[in-house]
Amino acid sequence: MLVVIDTNVLVSALYSRDGNPARIIALVQNDVLTACYDYRILEEYREVLKRPRFGFSEWEVNGLLWQIEKDGLAVSPLPLHVEFADEQDLKFYEVAKHCQAKLVTGNLKHFPKDGLVLSVKDFLAQIEE
Repeated sequence: MLVVIDTNVLVSALYSRDGNPARIIALVQNDVLTACYDYRILEEYREVLKRPRFGFSEWEVNGLLWQIEKDGLAVSPLPLHVEFADEQDLKFYEVAKHCQAKLVTGNLKHFPKDGLVLSVKDFLAQIEE
């Protein structure tokens, strides 16, 4: 199953290894889910996860991103002409639309309500059905 993972899910997964976001990352690491991304998403992952305020080690950030790049699906989506309150979120939606993948986020209010975008909890419930 293809999935696009919003950066806030990665941050939460690294903060709490027992939470639902960490379960999603484990599914990616165990090849149950395939993470879709483009170069803009990888740049954001790197920039955000390496912020000193989070305190994540370089090896855990690099290891996670290496696995996403190695096992994931790199794409070059066409731009969508959709209004977004935060234009930084548009890239995730473009990749999800391009791949027909679910977009998993902790910020549902930033995205259109079209069934493509799910909260972590709703996504896990959906795949466990």
